[in-house]
Amino acid sequence: MKVVCIGGGPAGLYFGLLMKRLDPRHEVTVVERNLPYETFGWGVVFSDATMDNMRRCDPASARQIEQAFNHWDDIELRIKGRRIRSGGHGFVGIGRKRLLNILQARCEEEGVRLVFEQEVGSDEDFPEADLVVASDGIHSRIRQRHAEVFRPELVTRPNRYIWLGTKRLFDAFTFDFVRTEHGWFQAHIYKFDAETSTCIVECTEETWRASGLDRADAADSVAFCERLFADTLQGEPLLTNARHLRGSAWLNFQRVRCEQWWLRNARGSHVVLMGDAVHTAHFAIGSGTKLAIEDAIELVRQFRELGTDAQRLPEVLTRYQAARSVEALRLQNAAWNAMEWFEVCGARYCDPLEPEQFMYSMLTRSQRISHENLRQRDRAWLEGYERWFAARAGVVRDPALPPVPPMFTPYTRRGVTLKNRVVVSPMAQYSAVDGVPGDHHLVHLGARALGGAGLVMAEMTCTSPDARITPGCPGLWNEDQRAAWARIVAHVHAHSDAKIGVQLGHAGAKGSTRRGWDGIDLPLQEDGGEPNWPLLSASPQQYLPGISAWSRAMGREDMDRVREDFAAATRRAAAAGFDWLELHAAHGYLLSGFLSPLTNRREDGYGGPLANRLRYPLEVFAAVRAAWPADRPISVRISAHDWVDGGNTPADAVEIARAFRDAGADMIDCSSGQVSKAEQVSYGRMFQTPFADRIRQEAGIATIAVGAITEADHVNAIIAAGRADLCAVARPHLANPAWTLGEAARIGWTELAWPRPYRSAKPQLEALHARARASEGAR
Repeated sequence: MKVVCIGGGPAGLYFGLLMKRLDPRHEVTVVERNLPYETFGWGVVFSDATMDNMRRCDPASARQIEQAFNHWDDIELRIKGRRIRSGGHGFVGIGRKRLLNILQARCEEEGVRLVFEQEVGSDEDFPEADLVVASDGIHSRIRQRHAEVFRPELVTRPNRYIWLGTKRLFDAFTFDFVRTEHGWFQAHIYKFDAETSTCIVECTEETWRASGLDRADAADSVAFCERLFADTLQGEPLLTNARHLRGSAWLNFQRVRCEQWWLRNARGSHVVLMGDAVHTAHFAIGSGTKLAIEDAIELVRQFRELGTDAQRLPEVLTRYQAARSVEALRLQNAAWNAMEWFEVCGARYCDPLEPEQFMYSMLTRSQRISHENLRQRDRAWLEGYERWFAARAGVVRDPALPPVPPMFTPYTRRGVTLKNRVVVSPMAQYSAVDGVPGDHHLVHLGARALGGAGLVMAEMTCTSPDARITPGCPGLWNEDQRAAWARIVAHVHAHSDAKIGVQLGHAGAKGSTRRGWDGIDLPLQEDGGEPNWPLLSASPQQYLPGISAWSRAMGREDMDRVREDFAAATRRAAAAGFDWLELHAAHGYLLSGFLSPLTNRREDGYGGPLANRLRYPLEVFAAVRAAWPADRPISVRISAHDWVDGGNTPADAVEIARAFRDAGADMIDCSSGQVSKAEQVSYGRMFQTPFADRIRQEAGIATIAVGAITEADHVNAIIAAGRADLCAVARPHLANPAWTLGEAARIGWTELAWPRPYRSAKPQLEALHARARASEGAR
């Protein structure tokens, strides 16, 4: 085959080298615009897994790279006059120039033709090539030329950064955070050879402009950074790549993601994107070079398996894209999480968090490193942090005893103390009769109260018959219902140490539907079934277009009546003995319908701007707060993101949370969506936790994280990082009422008390999990 690699970066050089090693008869050319053995750049970072792959693919270059590597285990944080260090992280770094020089020399040894000082504007400049590899970087001309096929998504991020070097050597990957009168700056620093370290300085656009750096040239910017990080640099100057730094020298990161990775051009050559030309990963986790190298390894692997007959190129390239796009997306998502953390860390984390918790949050920023993974990396550091966290939760403990996992620390709000941070989410059972909870609810909630969680929440409980979602929803609009709930509450209090809460809500335009298993959100079938009831909402609405009944807009009389219904239900909840109350203002139900611009199109004082849309939900909240005992907490569940253009955003959710905080709410339960069927939700593990995190830090109110939280590792990481104060777990509790007891045994926490009738099972379960952990450790 005739192969041309456009761009002599890591992807192009390494692919050219591996293709020539695969079959010396291949004619492989790498075309580079720079001079021979000349390049710019400071250090790049690899993972141990990438090095393992490189050893298998080309031992000769791997040996040279390893000899030039600098390896370190520690991450050091410098902030607010403190220095905190954690080990076991296993980074390896090498100078970009040194890496490329090694690969250039290996290419020449293997017979790859290197062409320098040649600009390439088109893949069609090489009509005889069977394969053109466009490894021409983030601003790829080849990708731009065929944009209609490759369909790139280019996103320019808001932060500014400058990539520098220094002769000051660091023995850890160092993160230095410095506060100025204009905002926070952060430096990412790591040694990459025996003489030099990389130093990337980053800040927000607002801070950059306020500091006058938008008007500074490269020399002035470097001098500014030297002054800012003088303590860390210890007198060493910062160095630049003069050819690389032009104008202000500050850059914005660009994320590149392509829908299609290859094509066949008009000359008949196949063209494939590789490295930064097809995907970029933010320097916050240092995976750009890793992605490029592994792209090259994967494409050569496909040639090795399928053969190098040019006729098979479409199949090879299709399999290459399928294999690499999944891994690239995984790394890009992790890098995106880390990037977003650094973009907002100044105001959101640097200011409010103590250095110990800031360190934990930083280490877990990508969501690739979990709580137990930190234990594997540096047990001493993590256990020290667990002790620090538990002490701030009021736990007085003998240092000789093992530390308390964050999820099992107590939590107090007003006069209520929860034994741990696990909440059984409100989950609709559709099993009430005339709004009265029965034996099913007693068994359902009683079992989960015995299962180890700190707080058990009853499902949405309705304030009137026309507030129900379905005929099977429970209520608190009469004394029979109050008495039935009192029986359940008394059972929970008598047989467990869990607290029990009630969630009050009104279905609004989403009411009068069938039970979930009979067709969720579908109207009742009146022919021989149960009759539908009239629906109220902020504005006329049909939740399922063409299917749902139309609701009517509430007038003042309706609003007064519903508000008083909430207050009366609250008084009954208090009389029933509930410990906790939650006001349901999420998921498109009545109060959520007022909050969202998608469903509130009123033209009076209750519609329009967010402040107006908040008015009625706040009126209801005020009535509930006044009716609820002062020593018992109230949380408010909101949809923190409508997931629809024109709907509420996470920024709006912060303002909503502030309004409820100022009205006397104790916590915000941070769910999202279910306001409109047009929603486009980005699902994934813990996918709603960032909403709880943002609201907690920016609105200054405690939060509950919900959504795809499925294991103790998730709960511990969320609580330890300060992303939320409680974690609500739903589906795992449906499958296993004793989920919390089981997770405690699984992670080796044996101090969680079991109900006396079940205690004989405790040692057996703990022993089974202990053997499993030992077996896993042996592997």
